[in-house]
Parts: sequence; structure tokens; C-alpha cells
Amino acid sequence: MPRPLVVGNGKLLINFDDRLHMRDLFYPYVGELNHVGGHFCKLGIWVQGRFSWLDEEGWVRKLGYRNESLVTDVTARHEQLGLTLCIADGVHQRDPIYLKQVRVRNHFAETREVRLFFHHDFSLNETEVGDTAVYDPLLHTVYHYKRSVYIMVNGRTAEDGMFQYSVGIKRFNYAEGTWRDAEDGLLEGNTIAQGSVDSTVSFRLVLEPLEEQTLYYWMCVGDTYPAVKELNQYVLDSGADRLLSRVDVYWRRWVNKEERSFADLPPEVVRLYKQSLLIIQTQIDQHGAILAANDSDILQYNRDHYSYMWPRDGALVACAMARAGYSGTVAPFFRFCRDALTDDGYLLHKYNPDGSVGSSWHPFVRDGEHQLPIQEDETALVLHALWEMYRCGKQIEFCQRLYPSLVRPAARFLLSHLHPEWQLPLPSYDLWEERRGIFTFTSAAVYAGLKAAARFAQLFGDDHRFQRYDEGAERVRSAMLQHLYDPDLGRFLRGVYVRPDGKLEKDETVESSLFGLFALGVLPADDPRVVSTMEAVKHSLRVDTPVGGIARYQGDPYFRKAHDTARVPGNPWIICTLWVADWEIEKARSLEELGEARERLAWVVRHAMESGVLSEQLDPYTGEPVSVAPLTWSHATFVATVLRYVDKANEIRQREER
Repeated sequence: MPRPLVVGNGKLLINFDDRLHMRDLFYPYVGELNHVGGHFCKLGIWVQGRFSWLDEEGWVRKLGYRNESLVTDVTARHEQLGLTLCIADGVHQRDPIYLKQVRVRNHFAETREVRLFFHHDFSLNETEVGDTAVYDPLLHTVYHYKRSVYIMVNGRTAEDGMFQYSVGIKRFNYAEGTWRDAEDGLLEGNTIAQGSVDSTVSFRLVLEPLEEQTLYYWMCVGDTYPAVKELNQYVLDSGADRLLSRVDVYWRRWVNKEERSFADLPPEVVRLYKQSLLIIQTQIDQHGAILAANDSDILQYNRDHYSYMWPRDGALVACAMARAGYSGTVAPFFRFCRDALTDDGYLLHKYNPDGSVGSSWHPFVRDGEHQLPIQEDETALVLHALWEMYRCGKQIEFCQRLYPSLVRPAARFLLSHLHPEWQLPLPSYDLWEERRGIFTFTSAAVYAGLKAAARFAQLFGDDHRFQRYDEGAERVRSAMLQHLYDPDLGRFLRGVYVRPDGKLEKDETVESSLFGLFALGVLPADDPRVVSTMEAVKHSLRVDTPVGGIARYQGDPYFRKAHDTARVPGNPWIICTLWVADWEIEKARSLEELGEARERLAWVVRHAMESGVLSEQLDPYTGEPVSVAPLTWSHATFVATVLRYVDKANEIRQREER
């Protein structure tokens, strides 16, 4: 399921699996539409009468990225074939062009002809119906098209362009596809096919003993034939080698634009911090949607995917990126939310990258009663994130434009959606989207959202609204302390449910999202009520296996791998483990007290994939990725925790030096 390699630029996103198949190609939005859809575009080798696809046994593959870059660093070695392939993939930083460099090394002491085959299994606009694949004799390229999607492929060796090509029918009327035609080392040269189609192109190298040669392959994506023709010519004129080098340089400059000290964090943590920034960037669409994940293999389990903009995920990612110095990267997210806001001032469950409303399982009617199908924390956290972006970057003009169209309507809704008696938010769905009630995390988010709105009102001299928003936030805070803290348990509840008789029923489940009490400013991290709550999280949700980590909550059933809930309350989640680290950082008063949090950061590094990609959760026994990867929220939380650690370490050092 995981996608250990992702490359993109906000228009074009391409994902590879651990066997080097291209599995997803999204255009013109990140996360929408997927023109590969989990099928397999693959690379094969023919040498001395033998053929092998890179996904077959015999290849030893090593997957990674160049340091501080969104250009991949991949090797594939086959001892019996006597070949090593060194592969670098990248997407142009501006245009929808995918570039691939393949260096082929001959390990034998003899001259050998090597042919490389690139197979394309596209389903344009997410359906195989009505596609066309065609050879263009004027450009000596192959392209696929349907309606407003064109994908043109081309390449060059040092001596020549494409060696052979073929297009044909796949998965229909007993036709397997042109990949099968490639396996004798020759392509038949069929020039056009329509319907359910695929294509394969090849390149020829003659390698002297122990010699290495390089070929370049590229893919141009656009809305029209002239668009991809122009992009192809741009690559030919500029040189694919120079373009790929520019991609590498650009991302190195981008990820290092903020000068930052990392205190005593080890190099591997710093490396993953920077890699996380880069991976997050690939999951952000140029129009503002911050996608949760774009790993299409989840379709096998849910018949739906994670390629949506959840306002909560997006808001927390935006917070992390703003704190890291990338406010410009996430600013369009807030315009997206402004445009998505309902007339009543709330955001719905989730959205497609084009701004339309995403699929949902939250009903409008429950037990015969009308309800809002929302998770209220999603609306509130957007306001909190906008203030964080302002605090970090002081974009006063940008925020002023959003004040009447996003901040005020959302704050008005948050105030109107309070229970008149308890002053807690009215019931909505929790951040895990599983249950409806009044939850501590949601209440903390509403508090933070109203506080953010109050600060904006004060910033813009709107004194009347400042007072309303600030007083509303304080009412929520007081209500949380009265109704959501249980003195008998000595900790906060996950939440409460409104019974038919109007009374509140307690949910005493230990829940990792209770970190929101301090993270969203309701109480300081060292408040005894927070300490007792987070100690319960730390100990009750600890995964008692060699893998370790922190679960979401007691008895978590999502992708459950264990039924011994005493030792394994749920699968360990990256974000939940880091939330505990956040608390350990916040309450630390010395560098020694930062040790536990530093170890949790190291734990995340150890459980990242070889390429640095972070999954949603882990198998509690093997440590293998579970669910989607990369999960944008996991990477953003790692970034946020590193920054929190560095700030606290610097604060402690400065205090000790005085």
C-alpha cells in the first residue's frame, strides 16, 4: 500500500511503490484526477536475449531521495544480468513535466547491447473507456489523450531518441497489453489504438566492458496537443539533464531558505525534518487544497481514498508549515476554505481538490432529528491556523481580506453553535470521524478558534467583536473545566454524550487527542489537570511491544492488528506518538528533561520508510507501515514537534546562560 517515493509540483503528482512501479499520476489537481489509478507503469531491461522487469525477483532495489531534494536517488542491481541502474526522478518545479535519468552500468568484461522498456498503463480521467494511444511520426513520440488530458512520452540516449515503440489494447478481449510484446526485446510498432489502451517505448544502449551510459526519459502532461508538444520541445531545447539539475537545485534552495539551528537534535532527525517539508509540499495543490494522502491502494479496503482536503488536517499542516517559514506555500489553503465556507459559516466533512464537496458518511438526520453533518473542530482549527500564519509571517493585508469573508462568519457560527445551558459546543463528530458527541478536543479547538477570531478583531480595531469572541472563548474554557474534567478520575474525559433525558453521559476512554488541552491553549502543559491527563495517555496508550509508540485511543479498531488490548490498545500512530512528545517538550524545564521527547523523534526516524516517507500508523509487531503513506499529517506533525523542541531547547539554554 505505501508509496515510498513521491514527486510533484502542485500541478502534477506522481507516486511510486517499493518495486518502482509508477502507481499514481494526478493532474491537473494534486489528488484529482488519477490517470494511473493504482495500475502499474513499469521499467524493463533486455540484455543478451534475457528480459526482466524491475519488479521481478533478482533485483535488489534501494529507494531514497537525494539529500535535501525532491529528486529521487534509486538503485536497482541484478547480479545475474550484471547490471546496475541508478535512477533519478523529478517533476519540474514549475511545469507539468516528469523527468527521469537512468544510468546503466555494465558489470561484465564484454560489450553488450542493453534495451530499456518503459511501459505506460494510463486510464485517463480515471476510466479506460475512450482512451487513444498514438505514435507521432513528426515528433517521434508516443502520446495518450482523451478530452482535456494529453500525456506525451519521449527520451534520449547520448546517440539517439526512442529505439522502438508500440501501442495496443490492454485488459480487453484477451489482450494483455504491449508490456507482453516487450518481453522478447522487440516492439511491433503498432501506431494507434483506442479504447482500453497502453503503450511501451524502448531505448537502446551499447555498453563497453564495465562502462556506464545515461539515458533520459520524460513525460509531458497538458490539456491539449499543442501544450504537450510545446513542453516536449522545451525539454529538447533545454536538455533533460539540465532541467533535472535545476529541479534538484530549486528544492535544495527551497528547503534551506530559512536559516535554523537544530539545537542538539541528531542529523537523522534534521534530515527527516527537511524531507518532511519537501514531501508535504508535494501534497499541496496549487489552488489551495492540502491533501491528506494520495496513496490509491487504500481503495482496496474502503472503496474510497484519502485524496481529499479535510479542513482539520489542512489547518494543522498549515500551522506547521507557517511555523517552519512557508506561509506562502499554505496561504492559498485559507482562500480555499473561504470559498468552501457555507452560508451559515461552517465547513463540511471534506472537499475534493477542485473545491467541490467530498464524499461523507455523516448524516443530516439521526434518530429522526435534523443535525449538522460536521466535525466542528474543522471550522475552528482553520481560524486557529490563520492566526498562527499571521503570527509567524505578519501577512496583515492577506488576513485583513479574509477577516470579513472567513474569520467573522466562522466565528459567528462557533458562537451560535454553543449549548445555551452548558456553553460547550453542540454535538458534532469527533476528529476521528467515528462518534457524535461533545468532545474535549473539539471544545479545545472551538476555544482556540474563538481566541484567534478575537485576536484578529483586536488587530483590525473591531472592539465590539473582539469582546464577543473573547468572552465566548472564555465561556467555552470555563465549561470545559466544569463538564469535561472529572475530579473522580483526576483527568479530562474524552467527551460527553447528550442522553435522551437531556443529561450528560461521560466517555472515560483514554484518548490521545487530549493533547489539545495544552496545544490549543486551554491550559498550560504543567497544569496538574493536564499532567494527570497526559500521564494517562502516555501510559494507557503505550504499545507494549518492541515496536512501541502511542495508539489513538483504547480499543482502536481501525486496521487493528492485535486483540490483546491490554498490551496493544491500538496500532501505534505517528501523530499520537508525537503529541506525547509535544507535551514532554512543553513541560520540560531542563535539557535533560527533553530526553524523552528527543527519543520519540528518533523513534519516528527509525520507523520511517527507507525513503523517509511516514505512514499513518504502524503494525505493532513488525513496525511495517499500515494504511496510507505518505500521510501529510504525519509529516507535518513531525515538523511541528521538531520546531517545538528547538524552541524549548533554545529557551532553556538562554535561561541557563542568564
